[in-house]
Amino acid sequence: MKRWIMVLPLAVFLLVAVFLYRGLYLDPAELPSAMIGKPFPAFALANVQGDRQLTEADLKGKPALVNVWATWCVSCKVEHPVLNKLAQQGVVIYGVNYKDVNADALKWLAEFHNPYLLDIRDEQGSLGLDLGVYGAPETFFIDAKGIIRDKYVGVIDETVWREKLAPVYQALVDEAKP
Repeated sequence: MKRWIMVLPLAVFLLVAVFLYRGLYLDPAELPSAMIGKPFPAFALANVQGDRQLTEADLKGKPALVNVWATWCVSCKVEHPVLNKLAQQGVVIYGVNYKDVNADALKWLAEFHNPYLLDIRDEQGSLGLDLGVYGAPETFFIDAKGIIRDKYVGVIDETVWREKLAPVYQALVDEAKP
């Protein structure tokens, strides 16, 4: 009986150590999303410019990236030039300005250029909550029907785009062709 009591803490320690060791090899950019395979959440929010009301229906028709960004996000500033370049190459990108001051977002887009075909103002974070956003930047891939097909958490740089994300986007574009 005493032997069992002495072995139990060791067994618990080894079990915890195995789980922690496994965690060292997980990719933090691969956060699970319950939204994969589901329609983009319903919303009715103004655009950043404030001259138009947008809904999820506005995102349908073409495969696209939906990029969650904010002016308070340092990583978003690093990512922004790459998004501008992708937009110039014809990649369809919609922006969700997440939990931000709208005047700051307008200034940002004027200063750093606007890669977004549509830019959704999500000051309260309600759309971000519905999407399961952890923070910014996060990018969702939607198909032409508005179904979320993939998600990437973190900065999109040229290497990430070329090696990981361009094939995902291209597959959605190819799938949408008649």
